[in-house]
Amino acid sequence: MSGRAVFVAGAGTEIGKTYVTAALTRRLSEQGRDVIALKPLASGVPPLDDPAFIESDTAILLAAQDLAVTSETVEACSPWRFSAALAPDLSAAREGRVLRLDDLVAWCRHRMAEAPDGTIVLIEGVGGLMSPVTDGETGLDWLKALDIPALLVTGSYLGAISHTLTAVETMRHHGVPLVGVVLCESLGAPTPPEMVAAAIARRIPVPVEIIARGGPCPAPVAALI
Repeated sequence: MSGRAVFVAGAGTEIGKTYVTAALTRRLSEQGRDVIALKPLASGVPPLDDPAFIESDTAILLAAQDLAVTSETVEACSPWRFSAALAPDLSAAREGRVLRLDDLVAWCRHRMAEAPDGTIVLIEGVGGLMSPVTDGETGLDWLKALDIPALLVTGSYLGAISHTLTAVETMRHHGVPLVGVVLCESLGAPTPPEMVAAAIARRIPVPVEIIARGGPCPAPVAALI
């Protein structure tokens, strides 16, 4: 691949990774850049013929790429889909399936390798950085095995500063390149996102940008990629 691949990691669960990935995809496409957005591993996904599927992370990323929801596009975006909204290892066990990190990494590498020159490949992780992925491995292990830079998504909720700094320090300790942090506004949070972002930015060496819920992707966020 002669392009750029970035792993979209989370400082926690349900904080806006898909929202940020979709917003980034749209903004980069508007700039004339070719983008492939992938969610290889997803839990809590309804069957494809369920009307609720349109609200799934996979469907949201397909819409951001102007792709129709078909069995082919869904499989190309999210080959490992589990119905239970649990950590992937637990979801897989419920369905009698086994998820192997080697298979997940190999699939991601294949998608990166086959991407046309100049294409940006965004690979969205699952849960938080240290969320279990398989019986013995976490999202961090997945990220390290891919050996690509990360974009960390966090929120503005109470506790977000500590969670973000912990994730940043963990990545630094493990030698994971971090291109920046995107703070996705948490609805109902007691502190404005600007204050949370400023507190994080004072303590880390990479840019911290903000995406407001319901708003477009700001140019400085797209510039991180």
